[in-house]
Amino acid sequence: MTQLPILPILLPMLGGALSLFVEHRRVGTVVQRSVAWTFMLATLLASVLLVARADEGSILVYLLGDWPARIGIALMVDRLSAMMVLATSLLGVACLLHACSGWDRRAPHFHALFQLQLMGLNGAFLTGDIFNLFVFFEVMLIASYGLLLSGGRGVRMSAGLHYVAFNIAASTLFLIALGLVYGVFGTLNMAELAARVATVPAGSLPLAKATIGLLLVVFCAKAALLPLYLWLPEAYTRAPAAVAALFAIMTKVGIYAVLRISSLMLGDDAGAMAGYGWDWMLPAAVGGLALATLGVLAASRLRVLVAYVVLVSATTLFIAFGLRSAGTIAAGLYYLVHSTFVAAALFLVADLVRRGRGDAGDALRAFAPAPGVRVVAGVMFLVGAVSVAGLPPLSGFIGKTLLLQAVPEADVQWAWPAILGSSMLVIVGLTRAGTRIFWKPAPVRPSLPGDGPRNARGRLRLPETIATMLLLSYGVAMAAAPGPVAAYTRATAEQLLAPATYIDQVRAALPARRLQ
Repeated sequence: MTQLPILPILLPMLGGALSLFVEHRRVGTVVQRSVAWTFMLATLLASVLLVARADEGSILVYLLGDWPARIGIALMVDRLSAMMVLATSLLGVACLLHACSGWDRRAPHFHALFQLQLMGLNGAFLTGDIFNLFVFFEVMLIASYGLLLSGGRGVRMSAGLHYVAFNIAASTLFLIALGLVYGVFGTLNMAELAARVATVPAGSLPLAKATIGLLLVVFCAKAALLPLYLWLPEAYTRAPAAVAALFAIMTKVGIYAVLRISSLMLGDDAGAMAGYGWDWMLPAAVGGLALATLGVLAASRLRVLVAYVVLVSATTLFIAFGLRSAGTIAAGLYYLVHSTFVAAALFLVADLVRRGRGDAGDALRAFAPAPGVRVVAGVMFLVGAVSVAGLPPLSGFIGKTLLLQAVPEADVQWAWPAILGSSMLVIVGLTRAGTRIFWKPAPVRPSLPGDGPRNARGRLRLPETIATMLLLSYGVAMAAAPGPVAAYTRATAEQLLAPATYIDQVRAALPARRLQ
């Protein structure tokens, strides 16, 4: 159990390395998938154990190589990081199952890149050091470049290159910000930064604010906050279905980083830095929510619509966390997990629709999928749409209800109209998409013997169907038993709003000399 914090990072790293050894065609697909599933399930088990341990309320500290925290890699596990790692593992299981229906054979190095993507995601959630947050960001992004571009051509390559260029620019800015942080504060460890930020001399305060502001800009770019969101819709739309579903949690990494920095270093105990950044992030979130909602209404393809749904959820989370109360943060964390699973499921549904309609693809026009696909995909789309729009009785309704109930009275006049108005318009957009695809279809042409993969219709692959249903079942389970999840997110929010406790527990776990 003492090695538990490193396992969600170590297992995918070993899985990725071993996948490279067995990916030759002479080894066979069965062996490749067996290796991938062995490490995927082991990572899931480690994630479950990590949540159980974190729920005890203590901060787990793990020093790699026993280097001092100020110069080595320190992992810090609290309720928030453990929850995010478990959500990543649950999402990874469904995405891997979907990919094993056949797409993994068409993408070179898929299983190795998939495992490294999980490694980067888990490392970003578990690290207690900002520099190593940058390192795990890069591991995650490099793997995502390969997953997005492998096996692609034409429009996907163009969208992928834009995605790569944007993230390289953001990473360069991140590296510059890290140098400034070390120059101003003398450390990159988050616990040390939280202890020092309130003692910044008045003369260094403008530079400190500019440094933290630069970090927040980088994280907001990763989270696709207005005006840095233009890269997301096209990249997510063009990605293969299993990859797009996994990408549903990537914007949450940026949101996680903003929440971690703001709660730990910019809380009420931060002196002149308290609450820094939210005075411009909140208006940007409201504006981004409006534009993302319009994107849902204007989408001409189902996958584009789902990409804008991801933006709607991201901006809603910025509003929830920006209100900075225990209730809104707890509701936002519940909504974060729900929205990740449902958006990923809708990407998989869109892929079923695209393949079931032949040349019509996922265009929002009256043209039905083949009868078998129409029934199954239609039911799954209905469940996902009801959930993501916030209609009762599914998890989206519970998340938004918790959020609206927790909005401070002083902020009701703008937060309620923003959240309710966006929800209503998202319902309109989803209803429009569902009726055009499933409700009033054009006559269906039967499959012909000469139809190729692009025109193949009526095919339902069992792994794809199970993967989509699995993601939807996560949301259904959150709605059926919301109490334990809501209690966990409430405890997480209270832990986040007590940074002094975090710092004290970290210092108690480490020899004093290591935090000097």
